[in-house]
Amino acid sequence: MNMNELAKHFLDLHRRGDPLLIPNPWDAGSAKLLASLGFEALATTSSGFAAALGRVDNSVTRDEALGHSAAIVAATSLPVSADLENGFADDADGVAETVRGAVEAGLAGCSIEDSTGRDDEPLYALEHAAERMAAAAQAADGRLVLTGRAENFVVGREDLTDTIARLQAYQQAGADVLYAPRLTRIEDIRSVVESVDRPVNVLAWTGLPAVSELAAAGVSRISVGGWFAFSALAALIEAATELREQGTYGYIDAARGGAAAAARAFAD
Repeated sequence: MNMNELAKHFLDLHRRGDPLLIPNPWDAGSAKLLASLGFEALATTSSGFAAALGRVDNSVTRDEALGHSAAIVAATSLPVSADLENGFADDADGVAETVRGAVEAGLAGCSIEDSTGRDDEPLYALEHAAERMAAAAQAADGRLVLTGRAENFVVGREDLTDTIARLQAYQQAGADVLYAPRLTRIEDIRSVVESVDRPVNVLAWTGLPAVSELAAAGVSRISVGGWFAFSALAALIEAATELREQGTYGYIDAARGGAAAAARAFAD
């Protein structure tokens, strides 16, 4: 299968041992700003986008997520990969429909996870999860880079053996990149990298080794999820608290650098 030019360029940025640092903007402005800082690609964040709407994660619709993805694509010339949660469907046909929408949105890639959103059974059974990934790969048809996500550690099932088995199944089903969020132990990450034949993405998290150590372990991509978005909210809280409780304006000096960078980025 031959990938189109955009997807191939995005996949070529995944270099084992020289990981692609892919930040996650939450709106067009943050996308433009991050692009101006020299990053090579961008990815959406489901939690950051939900927060921008005043909601918690996993509360946006398929149409909202795809519309948001298209807005991020339009904001810069960089390849964009979208966090499309579990494909907004339990069944394989629904996941395929979501991926076809991702292609129409102009994305270079997207991720599909294996979490159900249900407390009683938080992960799809492996066979069904692999069927969903195969449907996603068939819908992608080389038009975007498909990332297969194993959500074990996110839902509290910290079973590395099952995580690796799932990633291997998603590789077999046609995923181009593999991803198990919230792995932080370098030995676990190294085990994942050595167990698959596709680029591996790692999520920035407390306790995660530095980029140099992840590179030495063979990681190909590092993303930040919603942390940049929530860092911006933390700065907002700090500024608002100063104004409300102290009646002073020290936050303005701290914000001047951001204002200047935004002016440059948005002018371009």
